[in-house]
Amino acid sequence: MAEGAPARVAIIGGGCAAMAAAFELTRPELDQRFAVTVYQQGFRLGGKGASGRGASGRIEEHGLHVWLGYYENAFRLMRDCYAELARDPARCPIATWRDAFTPANHVAAADRMSDGRWDAWRASFPAHDGLPGDPTDHYQPLSVPDYLARALSLVAELLRTLEREGTDRKTEVTDRRPAPPRAPDAGAPYNALDTLLRYGTLAGLGAVLEALRLLELVLASMPVYRPNVLLRALDVITRAVQRELQQYVRDRDALRRVWSIADLVLATVRGSIRFHLATDPRGFDAIDEYDCREWLRLNGASEESINSPFVRALYDLAFAYEGGDMTRPRIAAGAAIRGSLRAFFTYKGAFFWKMEAGMGDVVFAPLYEVLKKRGVRFEFFHRLRDVEVGGEHASDKHVRALSFDVQAEVRGGGEYPPLIDVRGLPCWPAEPRYDQLVSGERYRAEGRHFESHWETGRVRERRLEVARDFDFVVLGVGVAALPHVAPELIARDARFKAMVEHVTTVPTRAVQLWLRQDMRSLGREHAPLSLSGFVEPFDTWADMTHVGRLESWPEAPPAIAYLCSVMPDPGAPASTDPAACKESVRAAAIEFLEQHIGHLWPGAVTADGGFRWELLLDAHRPAFVARDARAFDSQFWTANVSPSDRYTLALPGSTAFRISPLDRSYDNLTLAGDWTACGLNLGCVESAVMSGMLAAHALAGVPKLSAIIGWDHP
Repeated sequence: MAEGAPARVAIIGGGCAAMAAAFELTRPELDQRFAVTVYQQGFRLGGKGASGRGASGRIEEHGLHVWLGYYENAFRLMRDCYAELARDPARCPIATWRDAFTPANHVAAADRMSDGRWDAWRASFPAHDGLPGDPTDHYQPLSVPDYLARALSLVAELLRTLEREGTDRKTEVTDRRPAPPRAPDAGAPYNALDTLLRYGTLAGLGAVLEALRLLELVLASMPVYRPNVLLRALDVITRAVQRELQQYVRDRDALRRVWSIADLVLATVRGSIRFHLATDPRGFDAIDEYDCREWLRLNGASEESINSPFVRALYDLAFAYEGGDMTRPRIAAGAAIRGSLRAFFTYKGAFFWKMEAGMGDVVFAPLYEVLKKRGVRFEFFHRLRDVEVGGEHASDKHVRALSFDVQAEVRGGGEYPPLIDVRGLPCWPAEPRYDQLVSGERYRAEGRHFESHWETGRVRERRLEVARDFDFVVLGVGVAALPHVAPELIARDARFKAMVEHVTTVPTRAVQLWLRQDMRSLGREHAPLSLSGFVEPFDTWADMTHVGRLESWPEAPPAIAYLCSVMPDPGAPASTDPAACKESVRAAAIEFLEQHIGHLWPGAVTADGGFRWELLLDAHRPAFVARDARAFDSQFWTANVSPSDRYTLALPGSTAFRISPLDRSYDNLTLAGDWTACGLNLGCVESAVMSGMLAAHALAGVPKLSAIIGWDHP
């Protein structure tokens, strides 16, 4: 690297983590210290969040994507991106981040009622102060005691709500997020709590609420505490809460729902005390050896609560089934509980935020445009084949070369122009822009799948060398792809080998439906929902009708629904037939619509219970009406079985094998992905963005670690 010249950074991959790293390394305040080039297989950015526009401009996603209100880093990234992009609202329908994201506070878990019917256990989360990504002068992360105190306040508020209403009408989560009071005298709450519990019982709701308040005060004084007093208090409070719920909630199903919330919260508090999480520097990470259900069971949660709709939805939303096997639900307890507590108690604005168009349109097109303006170079159609490490000596720890297959070349040379316009919105197409490619029409006729692991065609090889072509590398591909794109690195480094063996992934499946009737006429009387915990093969669905306004139909579809779930693992790529996997999703979707959709949409079934196939809109022939299962072929479905498309799991015992982007084993290599040790070890947008920010910090020292919300590690 010449003196005074910018450091050249090769970023491999185009997902959230890689783009976050690119964004941080090219912020204007760094004054062009880094010259960034992004190398991406295929024709678009996005990774697991990539989307494209198909027939009638319809949005075609890898799956259902919603953002949670605690995604502080991800929202700050997008807020900064849209502010810098400065789109003209008169010309572009999504000009600001508030145009891009809409609050979605109505969520539900599917619940099997005592009479065998399925019901949507709805929760309408209250709007909370502020907006995700709001600037903060000083971030103070919540401690374990802070989270536990807020959890107890949720139980108290639940009881107060029941008393006020005298019914279960508002038994959904109604967290008002009261700040736990601080005790001036650490001993006083203990003494008062001990006095209250002297007779081993609590008489009346007032005594229960007072015990909960005192326990909050005690937790506020942690880590100076007496576990025996707290555990005895929790046992008494648990019995009293159950008694009070039976008094105020007469309906069996409603009682079961309310009790499951209280029981799970109390078990979490009990377990945190028993496992000394308040004083363990690892915090919730200390219990990642346990499965979440296993840990809750160890700490007194009932089987009914452990298998409640809420817990089922937690596993479903995290695709937390080892091998894609629904009989093997597994997720690390610490990762699951940290994520749940952050979701419930730190969200801003809304609990969920839905995107107003595809994730490619809302997230990756704006990021691409801003990064291009900053001078980032994008090399599409570059399939990584190997990361060559080391040098003449075994002790050498650096990347010396990167080997690529160039899949296609652009007519006339230069960079590939990836975006198209749909109703004034820059979007990614669902297929390459063949007219821009040398031999593009031949590729179209051959049906080339440039993004697929099984697509091996190339026009030439390309080898980049350290010092000549790059100085630093950010490896931002999916963890399941590492053995295939960096075999030398895996073979030479035992830590990387252990990580890819233990940090495993699962395939997922998704279906999108465009319907001729609105949800109300199909039997959904309530506000648009995001629902999980339903039956397989599609346990999660969301009403996404709102995105139709930015598709190119002659008239926007009255209803659009997205469905998704984990998928049984077909095995290693060498033995996987991607076409057969996609066909299995089609067959599963048809069976699901015929047998189960009536529980969700009563108006979508015939008198004999079969699906009304004439409801489905054909994007190629909107006026055509098909009346049998062949109508499904006009919809969109996908099997995400390619290594880079698979979802990252947080299996019990696996998080210890994650390598941090801050790891300095290699002097010119850092990692980026939701599979790294990033402070939030879950497969989500926020984890990926945090990892990308950590990767940028590893190279540039910015952003400051204290500026990464949720990074509370030494």
